[in-house]
Amino acid sequence: MLEVWTWPTPNGHKVHIALEELGIPYKVIPINIGAGDQFKPEFLKITPNHRIPAIVDPDGPGGKPFTLFESAAIMIYLSEKSGGRLIPKDPIGHYKCLEWMMFQMGGVGPMFGQWNHFGAYAKEKLPYAIGRYTNEVARLTRVLNHRLDEVHWLAGDEYSMADIITFPWIRTATQSGPRFAERGSLDLGEYPAVKRWYDEMAARPAVQRGLAVLSEGRDQSAISDAEREQMFGATQFAVR
Repeated sequence: MLEVWTWPTPNGHKVHIALEELGIPYKVIPINIGAGDQFKPEFLKITPNHRIPAIVDPDGPGGKPFTLFESAAIMIYLSEKSGGRLIPKDPIGHYKCLEWMMFQMGGVGPMFGQWNHFGAYAKEKLPYAIGRYTNEVARLTRVLNHRLDEVHWLAGDEYSMADIITFPWIRTATQSGPRFAERGSLDLGEYPAVKRWYDEMAARPAVQRGLAVLSEGRDQSAISDAEREQMFGATQFAVR
């Protein structure tokens, strides 16, 4: 059975949802990033980048065990392992799917992540950083809104990996609570096409199952100093 080394973050949720949509059996191995599990030797053997998610496929290419990290690479691999499902087969849809997957990896993930970090996790609240990334979140969401005003799904007519890879980041941006009090949240009412798409995504049973993976381990209260140190502090150099 395929192993998923993961935690309930947006990057973890992408892979959980993809696995649920594809119906691939998998075993979850929790990597509690607040407790420092990402620095354990057994995890670093799979991914030298000490970031979740990562997979171990005992029946990889050539029938041999295979490890893979980076969420987009994992999702493309899972699609190909399933006969190309969730990535359109027609050339235009295929490349549009990859285009919007890269948009998430190069834009939405990094910019939303920095917005989340400086607004919700950093001890020192820097107005310049929060302002910069707040503006980027708004800009990128406008790009998505423009696209989804033209087509039903990000790749076009077909639901695809492009939608799955993007949804968890939009979901996290809309969340509120003690951890996000200073950051604020994304108001989808300002982006009607994104809201339409988001509501359809959230209603999918496989999406709901993917979001439920390890959900009991995710604490949305204010982050502790110990957790902050494990995720962002000097312990990052443990990989050396």
